Amino acid sequence: MYAAVKNIIRKILPQKFLFENEMFFRKSLYPFYKGSDCECNICHAKLKHFIKLENGNLLCPICGSLPRSRRLFKIVSEDYLKPGLSILDFSPSRAIFRALKSRKDIRYFPTDYEDEFLADYHFDITKIDSASDQFDLIMCYHVLEHIENDAAAMSELFRVLKKGGTALIQTPFKAGAIYEDFQIKTPEDRLKHFGQEDHVRIYSVDSLVQRLQNAGFQTETKVFEQDHYRGFSDQETVIVCKK
Repeated sequence: MYAAVKNIIRKILPQKFLFENEMFFRKSLYPFYKGSDCECNICHAKLKHFIKLENGNLLCPICGSLPRSRRLFKIVSEDYLKPGLSILDFSPSRAIFRALKSRKDIRYFPTDYEDEFLADYHFDITKIDSASDQFDLIMCYHVLEHIENDAAAMSELFRVLKKGGTALIQTPFKAGAIYEDFQIKTPEDRLKHFGQEDHVRIYSVDSLVQRLQNAGFQTETKVFEQDHYRGFSDQETVIVCKK
């Protein structure tokens, strides 16, 4: 039912309008999913179940959050979020955008270069329009695999992060060595080789860690276990980077 309704609405209404009014439409779904077996830690909706997507991800029907967004929000809320915090968020999850945008006690800078997400800024990650040492926390989830010059991007993340600050980094990962080939250009070939039409590589955890360290970061790799109640994925990897 969810997929069918979503497809119909997408055909009728512009994307920007849907993004801006998403919660109005989603709240109408709550009576169908309300329960006590699961809970979204971003919107706090108590559910009978999350919606299982074709790729296996568990979607919150009320705020639209995916497992990685819920996990990220848990990490940020429990370990970093405090009054006065300055946060730079690349290609933000809409659920996290709404949650952090409503906070008046932090400085939140959501950015999306290609205008595909809800955001207030349009920073080029390889040349961030910001002075150095500006942000206490950077969230960079599923971005670097889109960037050909990832060394420049990582260097810029290091530059704008305050000394003692933290960057939370995640991409899709594979076992073994990194796989990248800049001769692969077409969306069809990128889908075949990298798993998505606009990806330019697949990192291994070790290869991404090495590149982040080359940029100056101290890194810690954290692997998290599954949590059915909150719809968290099993063996989810997050690289915690310190300056």
